[in-house]
Amino acid sequence: MKIFLLCFIITIPVFAELLEPIHSSISTYLESKDYTHSKQKTDANIYGVGADLHFSNMAFKVAYEYGHSNTIQPPLSEDLEVQKLFTKLSYGFQNNFSFDLHYLNIISDNIAPTEKTQTYGVGVTYTFSKISMALHYYYSDYQIFSSQQNDLSITSNYTIEDINLKATLLGTFISLKDKDQSTFSSNAQENYFTSAIKLHAHYKTFHVGVGAYIGKRAFAVMNEGFKIQHHAMEFDRTYALGFGKTFKPFVLRAQYIYQRAEELPNKNENVSINILRLIANYKF
Repeated sequence: MKIFLLCFIITIPVFAELLEPIHSSISTYLESKDYTHSKQKTDANIYGVGADLHFSNMAFKVAYEYGHSNTIQPPLSEDLEVQKLFTKLSYGFQNNFSFDLHYLNIISDNIAPTEKTQTYGVGVTYTFSKISMALHYYYSDYQIFSSQQNDLSITSNYTIEDINLKATLLGTFISLKDKDQSTFSSNAQENYFTSAIKLHAHYKTFHVGVGAYIGKRAFAVMNEGFKIQHHAMEFDRTYALGFGKTFKPFVLRAQYIYQRAEELPNKNENVSINILRLIANYKF
């Protein structure tokens, strides 16, 4: 894994010096979370900044995230503070095949034993006509246990008059190893399978998206490698609705997400999480 990370870091400046950035963007986002029936948290705010840089056939995406959660004390002794780093390096071969590398790092977490978790990922995408297929693999080293995740997605793009539509089907398989070595993860299942459907419509300067995840999951890598659920929570459903508008060169988006989960260490079921996310992009 150290060789993987070293190659990842070295490759970035080599390509960056050779190529001019095109169609790139910087972004920032804010998330507000409210928990119902949780025995650990009441609410949380998450702040993130990132950049998506394109260099001809190559792209580099990075995001830094800071989160603060108000906790219930006791049982917890202090509020939660988390820092995370997400990176992705992609390279396209011709117009129909691309390869990417992922690296995720939970920089700090003052409560959960999954602090310093590192995740490594690799993926390939093949596009033919208006359909693309992607396969991704993620390995997460949580120190007290580890997880392997395989994602298979199929995306179809089509147009109805002036409306551009995109539909994605996703299947995710997660396998946990050595989970019984800690009470933090012992109540999790060894294997999970969850599926998702996502729909996105683009009309002129307006964007609308909906999505739903069906099936249980825990310790999952989400959002194409830019989210990781590293706390001991088992989610069994997620619904999302989003709306956006382009004000060149800015894109503003708002998303509402509902999740239901079980807090695994104390087997606390029916925890509801309501999330409001605001995202701003500046394209250059």
